Amino acid sequence: MKLIGSLSSPYARKVRIVLIEKGVECPLLLEDVWAADTKIQHSNPLGKVPCLIRDDGSALYDSRVICEYLDSFPPAGSLIPSPMAERITTRRWEALADGVLDAGVLMRLEHTQREPAQRSEKWLARQRGKVMAGLEVMEKDLGTNDWCVAGRFTLADIALGCALGWLSFRLPELDWRKTHARLGRHLDRLSLRPSFAGSLPQA
Repeated sequence: MKLIGSLSSPYARKVRIVLIEKGVECPLLLEDVWAADTKIQHSNPLGKVPCLIRDDGSALYDSRVICEYLDSFPPAGSLIPSPMAERITTRRWEALADGVLDAGVLMRLEHTQREPAQRSEKWLARQRGKVMAGLEVMEKDLGTNDWCVAGRFTLADIALGCALGWLSFRLPELDWRKTHARLGRHLDRLSLRPSFAGSLPQA
């Protein structure tokens, strides 16, 4: 197997953390999807990373599909709980964290891929509202718990940690820690894990 991704992609980081937590060896092939000579469409017609190339040459995307596939590796079900209620709650956390990221990425692209005259403050405000609303719900749902789901480390924590880490990395002006102390403490706890410390986002 090989993983196509970038060191700045929070979605690729989520997969990289799952690989480390599962103890699965998989080389990372770096790809700049914005480069003129990118070849990502050869593997993923959507032109996005991450993309996992399996040993038979078939490709898997997006990060949610890849993470579920990897969690089937021994020990199976270690990051996505088997009981249905816990499984659905974990996937809900992942969907919410990814949704916050989606809005944050759109905010960044508005600045990096559009000329100043083309940028829409209304659009930026709409995406910022999604980010902050998502953070508010995650802060409330986490509460005083040590982990997001089932009293243990799961994919929900990975997805949340990747979202928070990327916001601090790419959108520091949001200063989300100021109003979401519980999420800040959770990210600090996650950052002590080797999988998080070894996959910090890089420009």
